[in-house]
Amino acid sequence: MAATPAQPGSQSWAALRAQVMAHEDGLAMPGPPGPAECRTCRGPVLDGYRRCFQCGLHAESAPGRLADLVVPIAYAPKGSPLARQLWQYKSARPAGRAAAQRWLRTLLLVFLREHGPCLWRAAAMPPASHVAVVPSCRGRPGPHPLATLIAPYLALAWAGLAVASPDAPGCHDLDPGRFRATRPLPGASVLLLDDTWTTGGSAQGAAGALRAAGARHVAMVVVGRHLNRPAAALGRPFRLDRCAVQELAPVNRLDP
Repeated sequence: MAATPAQPGSQSWAALRAQVMAHEDGLAMPGPPGPAECRTCRGPVLDGYRRCFQCGLHAESAPGRLADLVVPIAYAPKGSPLARQLWQYKSARPAGRAAAQRWLRTLLLVFLREHGPCLWRAAAMPPASHVAVVPSCRGRPGPHPLATLIAPYLALAWAGLAVASPDAPGCHDLDPGRFRATRPLPGASVLLLDDTWTTGGSAQGAAGALRAAGARHVAMVVVGRHLNRPAAALGRPFRLDRCAVQELAPVNRLDP
């Protein structure tokens, strides 16, 4: 598939897969949307609703400009090991940073290799032709740490995104003008990556910028879906051979 990462150093895929499987007990994963999960971001929803408040607001305010699909790899409840690693991997403090970077890179690349076809089917799109990373909404100088981490290992063209309005108020709100694509992307199928999803405003704003540049499809993969509650209250045990879109029919992003 087009999103198969390049060989990550001298380690075999079997060894990298074994590393992820060895840490399965410390992770919880979303499944296909159920009565308690948002059909877009897999966050918690109120009884009787199909989307959380933020995703419902995004669908109403930006129809046709959102990602076709959002797939969190795992939940990252506040204070959990995954939440700490997502903070440590881009921290200025060296303690724990290198280990967090290795683990997150392995988790993301192995997930993409294992489940890329699931994503394309669920999003009703061809395999990705391009990859992009959601920029920091505060306009951090230089490439995003996630892009630096994975760029050598993804055999896809890069669809650059830049911050058009750094330090804008409401950083986590959906703002169609926050980001811009650095080049035209006519007809592109883009794999959009983000490390953490809280409200989804920045991520969906990045999806909108890709669409404004001509991208036809945008499938988003998020390493950790932030939660303010224990993941056990919402998720299921992590299994590398399953993902959040298996056994799920393609979802029209404009559904109410």
